[in-house]
Amino acid sequence: MKLMSELLKPAQVAGLDLKNRVVMSPMCMYEVAKEDGIATDFHFAHYGARALGGVSLIITESTAVLPDGRITKNDLGLWNNQQAEKFSQLVSYLHGLGTKVGVQLNHAGRKAEDAKLKWAPSAIAYNDTYGQPKEMSLAEIAEVKEAFVAAAKRAQAAGVDVIEIHGAHGYLLNQFLSPKTNQRNDEYGGTLAKRYRLVDEIVRAVRAEFTGSLWLRISATDYAPGAENTMADWKQVAGWLQAAGLDCLDVSTGGLLDVKPNIPLYDGYQVQFASALKAASDLSVAAVGLLDNPGLCEYLVQTKQVDLILQARALLRNPNWVMKAATALHDHDYQAYNASYERARL
Repeated sequence: MKLMSELLKPAQVAGLDLKNRVVMSPMCMYEVAKEDGIATDFHFAHYGARALGGVSLIITESTAVLPDGRITKNDLGLWNNQQAEKFSQLVSYLHGLGTKVGVQLNHAGRKAEDAKLKWAPSAIAYNDTYGQPKEMSLAEIAEVKEAFVAAAKRAQAAGVDVIEIHGAHGYLLNQFLSPKTNQRNDEYGGTLAKRYRLVDEIVRAVRAEFTGSLWLRISATDYAPGAENTMADWKQVAGWLQAAGLDCLDVSTGGLLDVKPNIPLYDGYQVQFASALKAASDLSVAAVGLLDNPGLCEYLVQTKQVDLILQARALLRNPNWVMKAATALHDHDYQAYNASYERARL
């Protein structure tokens, strides 16, 4: 009897019917040459190749909810209807190639390279190059919340299956969550619950408008000394997120501080954080980071340490990584995009 691998067989995860458990992770491509936030031919080719390669879900790159919330001026945006119109075409195109589509909504905060005025929970600079940001007023916090909701409405109209809110890698929501970068003394700073408040308000507001699968990406550690959220804190946050209507937690690490992690890197080095949160919550959990080895990915799914595998640089190196995995895992039931792609496996 032939059996499909757990990694590659169809699955129901986070409210989605997926053809496998391999997801294209959001990765900035910096290919919006006109600096208008509108998707280009590059994005159709780039994401289309990975759709043909067989991933079950593509989460498009960090997409800004405000112009000054872009990581760089060459990023995608969803703060106006022109951007939404082109993005809708991209979503329809990718759906036509057999993949589900998500978008990662983001505000870069103090890490917005080209912003005229950088916003942050507290006036603490990322480094000397970025300069000191402005501590956000309550009105500016409300503006950001409204921008996330407006972008979510545009994403819903475009037909996305997933919205991922970016709360990791040192961007604005990560800055609010961390005691290192959030030193406010009002309702948005101080205790864990207060630092989490903005994330909660955005998740709940987006949930009220979006009928698809709602995700949040977090950085579970900063790899630096000093105060940070512990795993016990993140388990508490996971419970709050579930109550707020979240479907999936995408667990990454790092990016908050301008320091290089002084740790050994190895295949799946971030999985320990994802698996701990999966064990402590009923949320679906996705792992990301150096997961190029199909055997390791199969093991993580088989042993229920995680629900989904997010591939990033592995898919840049090989858009057909899923086919490679099928061969490596002796999955004889796997079907490539069409007969010509199937012959490429031989």
